[in-house]
Amino acid sequence: MVKRAKPGKRPEIILNQNDSIPLYRQLYERLRAEILAGQLEAGARLPSTRILASTLGVSRNTTALAYELLLLEGYIESRVGDGTRVAHLEYGRSFHTTRKKYVTKDVEPQQTQLSRRGELLVTASSASEPVNRTSTDLFRVGQPDVAYFPYETWARLVARHARRSLQAVSLYQDAQGYAPLREAIAAHIGITRGVHCSPEQIIITAGSQGALDLVARVLLDPGDAAWVEEPGYQGARGSLLAAGAELVPVPVDGEGIDVALGQQLRQDARLAVVTPSHQFPSGVTMSLQRRMALLAWAREVDGWIIEDDYDSEYRFSGRPLEALYGLDSARRVLYVGTFSKVLFPSLRLGYLVAPPELLNGLLAARRFIDVYLPPLEQMVLADFIAEGHFIRHLRKMRQIYLERRNALIDALRHELADLLDVVVPEAGMHLVVWLPANVNVQAVAGLISKHGLDISFVSQFGRRPLTREGLLLGFAGTPPEELRAGVHKLALALHE
Repeated sequence: MVKRAKPGKRPEIILNQNDSIPLYRQLYERLRAEILAGQLEAGARLPSTRILASTLGVSRNTTALAYELLLLEGYIESRVGDGTRVAHLEYGRSFHTTRKKYVTKDVEPQQTQLSRRGELLVTASSASEPVNRTSTDLFRVGQPDVAYFPYETWARLVARHARRSLQAVSLYQDAQGYAPLREAIAAHIGITRGVHCSPEQIIITAGSQGALDLVARVLLDPGDAAWVEEPGYQGARGSLLAAGAELVPVPVDGEGIDVALGQQLRQDARLAVVTPSHQFPSGVTMSLQRRMALLAWAREVDGWIIEDDYDSEYRFSGRPLEALYGLDSARRVLYVGTFSKVLFPSLRLGYLVAPPELLNGLLAARRFIDVYLPPLEQMVLADFIAEGHFIRHLRKMRQIYLERRNALIDALRHELADLLDVVVPEAGMHLVVWLPANVNVQAVAGLISKHGLDISFVSQFGRRPLTREGLLLGFAGTPPEELRAGVHKLALALHE
């Protein structure tokens, strides 16, 4: 039943007895809204609790409780012999009016006053968005195929720990992360990547992005110079910008980042972020000569190197190359890895391997950011690795992605050999094809979009103009027949 009443000439008050909100709370909110909106003017007399209860057809306790809340919060005043009146709330009323104007569709909101650093982050975030956004996931970069993930196994491990283990980890946990997971990671990367470390050097993070952000916060002061690969991963640039760093784009060629040119640009840089095993977006592998030069630079200037081991798990020929971390005798390299791309993207679990002397500072910052990650998924992942499920899934997906990579390469060579130079990747989940020199990139983008394709350009991941534009074609998340159909659409667009 709905109760209505009009106190004097004031706006109608409607209370709904079927609502889950108590009647006294409904009455309080209606009166409060009318006071803030100026519909009940300052100094206006309100009916007594008895009269209002009779008018509304509710108990006097309902009106008394509503008035008590309004009185305690200063919206009304009550004096002996003068009854109850609306209080003077010029500040509150102007605030409410301003807020109503802000959300009105016909009025444009005021420009957000971000800091200079905040504006840079918005720009960097916008630059990383794909140029042609459509509903299809065809050719989407960095997207694994999650259909093959062993969800039943994962669910069984989740249920096991939810039943047996949660109580044991219900209190505050170690900021470094779940110890058995760190032990499993140390064993895995020691064997597969040549990263020999102790579990005490590992910090569990929210994906690789969490690790990049943590390192940038701790090792950089505002204004410090930091090398970034050009073109390179926008997530790394965003973390550095958030720390107030001055970005120094260092070009990448067939051997990886050009260390000599980086030294000419800013020898005194504090830090360098690199993807040596599988550079993003070009896919090149850093040569041994460049690796040694980079380590020598870090030793000379007391700089730091963040090694983002992007997509290294998916190498299609030979044994995965040893990580840069394994060549570092001066302890200047911080190694970053993630499970999001290998297992499924919503699993925001990554890790950072840091020199022992940096751990106190990194963990101190971690406690002020998010303290630590929720333990349940960490426990599940530890068992997933220890019981061999991780390696089995990795081997299966490597074979599937190899088949898809080869199907994409064959289709490109069959339909677009006259227009595109295809770079065959030895690792990862995408490849790069280079367009003819001096091509009209905007025209290409328009034609690609016209044919319903969502393809990223190499130039999106850099700040300097390219002499030749390239397209990034992801293949991991798409079956071979769909890749072939997508290449046919791309051929129609480019030949047009």
